[in-house]
Amino acid sequence: MKLPERITINYLREEYKKGTLTPREVIENIIEKAAELERFNIWICPPSMEKTGKYLDNLGDMDFEKKPLWGIPFAVKDNIDLEGYETTAACPKYGYKPTENAGVVERLINAGAIPLGKTNLDQFATGLVGTRSPYGECHNSINEELISGGSSSGSAVAVALGEAVFSLGTDTAGSGRVPASLNNLIGYKPTVGAWPSKGVVPACASLDCVTVFANNMDDIDLVDSIARGYDSTDKWSKDVKRGEDSLPSEIIYPLSDIDFYGPFKDEYKEAWEKSLKKIKATGIKVEAKDTSFYQKAALLLYGGPCVAERWSDLGEFVTNNAEDVFPVTRTILESGNRPDYTAEALYKTLHELRGYKLMSDNLVSDAILVFPTCAGTYTRDEVRANPIETNSDMGKYTNHCNLLDMCAIAVPTEIMSDSKPFGVTLFSKAENEHLLMGLAKKLLNE
Repeated sequence: MKLPERITINYLREEYKKGTLTPREVIENIIEKAAELERFNIWICPPSMEKTGKYLDNLGDMDFEKKPLWGIPFAVKDNIDLEGYETTAACPKYGYKPTENAGVVERLINAGAIPLGKTNLDQFATGLVGTRSPYGECHNSINEELISGGSSSGSAVAVALGEAVFSLGTDTAGSGRVPASLNNLIGYKPTVGAWPSKGVVPACASLDCVTVFANNMDDIDLVDSIARGYDSTDKWSKDVKRGEDSLPSEIIYPLSDIDFYGPFKDEYKEAWEKSLKKIKATGIKVEAKDTSFYQKAALLLYGGPCVAERWSDLGEFVTNNAEDVFPVTRTILESGNRPDYTAEALYKTLHELRGYKLMSDNLVSDAILVFPTCAGTYTRDEVRANPIETNSDMGKYTNHCNLLDMCAIAVPTEIMSDSKPFGVTLFSKAENEHLLMGLAKKLLNE
């Protein structure tokens, strides 16, 4: 039985119940498809029956009705530990064999899910383009000449091309949202700490989140219900409860013009305007307000001493293995070792961010903020020719999120010419995920 181009959890569970499909047949289908689409550079360690066999065997000891992810295959970004697989963070010299699963991975497996393999990424999760990997540039699922988005490139494209039902990414600056938008998926980034980050190679450890890519909100909800929860062994874990879905009192969008970029910026501007019309048609109060401070905050993630957190975790490896790190990645990581990034400079920046957080909390106290997830995109050739500036553009409307303790969900809203997707990201305060999810479902008519 041939699988659909895009697979959902409910579809597989219904087929399993009817007996028209088995998990083994699903895995065989995915292995075949991964081999056919190898040129997309989705996988660092691709699906194989040798690796997945033990998980298939374990299904016989699990109660289908009590295991909501029974037989559901998912992909794991290769900066997240999966026992039995090397974790490389797209740097072979860095690779190590974990002795246990990352916290989120373990919870999903215990619910019956089958990990397929490890997906490609921008090396050390440093990038939003999906081209910074020695395992090859990850191709966009819709137009191979365009970037896939990053850093969770392989995870997004795997779901978009039907090689996984859902996938795990990570998000520090937008890595769980940009690839979702560019591949016509939903990308959910929970509140920092709501899902365990134990077993994740740190980018900026205090900001890192594990995220999920999926094709519908039902799958997002189910994965969230399993992944969420305090982990007493994880120093970054928090007890963040998600309330019952509801709608915000107001939706806020930028008063100033969006800074569109790239060769398709006119199309992106038109798609944003159409998306705003959809948002205004929800019947919820919609108002343009000054949001310029979010862009000021966004610049502080990589343009200030906060980037020293990356160097504190990876600096020794980069210093000792410089030739094994992508030049552009090395440049970004080494920027965290600037002599002027003193303790004094860091505290000044943290105090500045605290002020922006207060402004944000006041602005979205019972409201949702909406930005374009991406205000443009680029071809892979264009990124290769100008790697720093193009990458920076992709984060203009994403980088502020974790710095200001917000949660976010990227949802598709329009299709442009040549089937290029466009989407918006909804942001809320950490404690208002229920408003975020309620509005996302309304916009998607789910």
